Amino acid sequence: MKRYIFLALTLAISVSVFAQNKMLSSKQLMTGTLYPRPTIRGLQFVGSTNQTAYVQDTVVYYGQPGKVKPILTLSQLNKAMSAASMDNLTYVPSIEFVNAKEVRFSTAGKILQYNLTKKTLACMANYPTDEDACNHDVEQSGFKTAYTMGNNLFVFNAGKSIAITNESDQDIVYGQSVHRNEFGINKGTFWSPQGNLLAFYRMDQSMVTDYPMVNTTARIAREQPFKYPMAGMKSHEVTVGIYNVAKDSVLYLDSRRDESIDERENYLTNLSWSPLEDYLYIAKINREQNHMWLERYNVTDGEFDTILFEEANSRYIEPCDPMIFVPSHPDQFLWFSLRDGYKHLYLYNTDGQLLKQVTKGSYEVEGFIGFDAKVENIFIYANKESATGRAAYKVNLATGQMTLLTPAKGTHTVIINPAGTTMIDIYNSVENPGTAKVIDIVKGKELTTLYQLSNPLADYAMPGIEMGSIKAADGKTDLYYRLITPPHMEPGKKYPTLVYVYGGPHSQLVTDTWLGGGNLYFTFLAQQGYVVFTVDNRGTDNRGFEFESCTHRQLGTIEMADQMEGVKFLQSLPFVDKDRMGVEGWSFGGFMTISLKLAHPEIFKVGCAGGPVIDWKWYEIMYGERYMDTPQENPEGYAKNCLTSKAKDLQGRLLVIHGAEDNTVVWQHSIEFIDACIKAGKQVDYFVYPHHEHNVRGYDRLHLYEKMFDYYETYLK
Repeated sequence: MKRYIFLALTLAISVSVFAQNKMLSSKQLMTGTLYPRPTIRGLQFVGSTNQTAYVQDTVVYYGQPGKVKPILTLSQLNKAMSAASMDNLTYVPSIEFVNAKEVRFSTAGKILQYNLTKKTLACMANYPTDEDACNHDVEQSGFKTAYTMGNNLFVFNAGKSIAITNESDQDIVYGQSVHRNEFGINKGTFWSPQGNLLAFYRMDQSMVTDYPMVNTTARIAREQPFKYPMAGMKSHEVTVGIYNVAKDSVLYLDSRRDESIDERENYLTNLSWSPLEDYLYIAKINREQNHMWLERYNVTDGEFDTILFEEANSRYIEPCDPMIFVPSHPDQFLWFSLRDGYKHLYLYNTDGQLLKQVTKGSYEVEGFIGFDAKVENIFIYANKESATGRAAYKVNLATGQMTLLTPAKGTHTVIINPAGTTMIDIYNSVENPGTAKVIDIVKGKELTTLYQLSNPLADYAMPGIEMGSIKAADGKTDLYYRLITPPHMEPGKKYPTLVYVYGGPHSQLVTDTWLGGGNLYFTFLAQQGYVVFTVDNRGTDNRGFEFESCTHRQLGTIEMADQMEGVKFLQSLPFVDKDRMGVEGWSFGGFMTISLKLAHPEIFKVGCAGGPVIDWKWYEIMYGERYMDTPQENPEGYAKNCLTSKAKDLQGRLLVIHGAEDNTVVWQHSIEFIDACIKAGKQVDYFVYPHHEHNVRGYDRLHLYEKMFDYYETYLK
């Protein structure tokens, strides 16, 4: 077992002991003033140089690292805005340097370019800003803009709007995200590299059952149904269209060509344009999500051209990244895959031939940053140095040699100039609120520090933060934990302890970031005398395919076993009160909270579950079937972790919270659980947040924090 202890109190330099005894109030959790925030924004390089630029307050700065000077003020910008008969700005918007003499920004539906020498403003393009105009997608060559209104798709070009579709059937949707935002999908339009063609999704939801949602703000509440495909039921059907700007024409890809099988419910993901705009590539996944085909389509007629390669896995396949074409070789591309057990990059040519595996090892490549000017090296993020951190690396494409660019511990985000010679390194860690430096990559030399944030909580009584590892229930796998303890702990005193859990796929709560990935709510709880513990069990992210997918077809089983190893660790600590232990979580964490509370009432005195999944057969197809298969294929797995059947085991206090307009974990889950508790003669506490979806956002979140805290004060402390 590894244990690393960071006392955040030690970060408060030159602060009196009296000042360090200040306590947070619950209302401060929502102010945002106690989170570390840099005073500069918009950090960037200008062109291929190592000249840096950023915005601070109302001034734009530019120049050599460490020698920047003001080159544009808000007042100068507003003078040009007034001269162009446009409304003044209240702040400097996000600025992009086109070159050393011109900057570009957007405001009020206009893309504007300001000449720093002439001090003049030019309108490059505009786009509709009507209330109904959504999903704006601006291409960068001619600033044509795709957008949606209702369920139809439009393109704004040369001063006029063009209706790409004219669909009256509200069940058919164009140009919007599909497949419930899974597989890395977050939009529905995709411009080609030169902006001549626009690929877009067409989603037919007419076969998907309407799910009822009620708007209670009306004088007489009215129904507002939405489409929610549940596991094992009918899914929506998606096709891909291509709009030709010059011809003002639309064609659809022939993605359902195999008449021997039903391809209507296949997932069409990771759309990628070829550099020459002659092909569109799609990663097609079957409904079972265990087979992927990387397919190429001819964009002149929409006909299928070839399958480059296939991937299959007995559990699931989940490509989330489009192809990355090599700038100097338009017939080569990089592809992310977990085929060897970890997420790595592979180099292919467009004949589908694997040229080489570029990265390899027992770590995850967490992101692609870019190429250097000569296309000899790529830059990536990976957790090779630490499973809880993220570093940037340079990788030679020919040899695979990796060079660590960010040796400082923590979680890094870098901006690299196009030449690949200089970078801005922005990072933070458990003990570091935030740093930004400019680094000479070639010499490995720091050029300047742009900022070093101070601890915004320096005046407050700070909890202890311990990061470490324990073994999973299999006795061999490392699990990483975060332990937050009250400030000024009294020797011999035992404290109530809260296990905060999520535990589901694509999550990692324990990270080498400020406060260990925790938040002010946990700091507040610790100041009020609570120990707060979190461990990332098997089934969570960034630890390899086996680590995440071992929970396949049995969500909740392995995760709960690992969480109980965390409980054993807590029980070994002299300051943890074994008789006053609670568990809290939201969404998958809500499912875990209730699962743990029902299975181990002797351990958990109190539970607080928000937006909980109760029965996986009520969850949506794309996520649910990936991890559980369908209820028809896996009835035992669904039954084993259905919580309504276990309501009879409830003991102690359980607070269930749900948003009344939750369209992710629908309200049905918690309502049916409450009904099961009633039928079992079990008392349960329940609270609903009207007009909130899957999470309680905005200022109402303060009410949520206070609600949960009051519950712990009443029943746990």
